[in-house]
Amino acid sequence: MKLSTLQKYAWVYALMFFFLGSLAHIPWINDEHGMTLGIFSLQWYDDVLHYASGAWAAVAAWRSAKDSEFYFKLFGLIYGLDGVMGLLTGQGYLDGGIFINGITPMDWGLKFFANIPHIAIGGIAVFIGFYISGTLKKNG
Repeated sequence: MKLSTLQKYAWVYALMFFFLGSLAHIPWINDEHGMTLGIFSLQWYDDVLHYASGAWAAVAAWRSAKDSEFYFKLFGLIYGLDGVMGLLTGQGYLDGGIFINGITPMDWGLKFFANIPHIAIGGIAVFIGFYISGTLKKNG
């Protein structure tokens, strides 16, 4: 079975998210306070979110190019907007932070570095889902 470009990208996302779900469990990546990369604390529910995102990407990649395209479009919007919300309010919605903690004042630098991964990963997914998939369809 030959994989489409979108399926290959979805496999990359699956592997990336399985790695991200494991970050909090790699001792040399976490400081003595349990802060991953010295920026944020990853909890079990963050791991579940990352593993579920990876599983969704893997299932989409395994099934079809159409499912991979859908994954990138929907996932990218959900994940990217979570990062934008975190940047604006100090809390995202995917981990329930905005509902549990409300708007949280944070140092601008910390907010930026804590949320830029979601904005970048979601933004790249949106680019793949809308632009690259459209280009691939147009060019055959």
